[in-house]
Amino acid sequence: MNHKIINNYKINAFESKEKFLQEIAETKAILVAMNAEKIIKNDEKLRSIVNNNIGYPDGIGAVLALRHKGVKAIKIAGSEFWLDIIKRFKKEKKFYLIGSTEQVIKSTVKRLKREYPEIQIVGYQNGFLKKGDKERLEQSLQKSKPDIVFVAQGSPRQEFLMNDLMKKYPALYMGLGGSFDIYGGDKKRAPRLFLKLELEWFYRLLKEPTRLGRQLSLVKFIFHMGTNRL
Repeated sequence: MNHKIINNYKINAFESKEKFLQEIAETKAILVAMNAEKIIKNDEKLRSIVNNNIGYPDGIGAVLALRHKGVKAIKIAGSEFWLDIIKRFKKEKKFYLIGSTEQVIKSTVKRLKREYPEIQIVGYQNGFLKKGDKERLEQSLQKSKPDIVFVAQGSPRQEFLMNDLMKKYPALYMGLGGSFDIYGGDKKRAPRLFLKLELEWFYRLLKEPTRLGRQLSLVKFIFHMGTNRL
């Protein structure tokens, strides 16, 4: 995999989703979606997880940073790519889902089974873990033996959880943020026009003004990239 170091994060560049799917077919690692907000973080625990696994350009900021370093890369939206993984491996891999509310995770599982009748979902758990739940989750993974585990809790909480679970049960893990809420809940992705113009971040800001503080990190990121500080 071609990669570059950006703000001491190793980010892998992919020319297509197909090549990404080929790379992870037999891999046991954590897939970490990288965007401007995450790249600008100086979080050594998160940085260690990314650098020891597979960080990929989920946001346009990460794509631009890679291109700025002279590497060809496309944006791979995790909110879509997890379904590409299911479509490719639904007949040969076993899946486990963790995240969101009990209602949303059940709706997500129900919809997946309806749309992909061949899929093998060997377990699921909502993302609101209480005391002792992580240990029970580890035991459930060891017993059900999934090949792929999707974790939708938000970053960096999901990365920290996946890292802990990986130590007890190696598999292919992927962090999904709010993807279950979109697929099995009430939230909607940005309209196609916003996606085409790479303005999904702006659409999400319009829908959720409280995200303004997070989006300010994009300004900081652009400044650092423009002054070659990444």
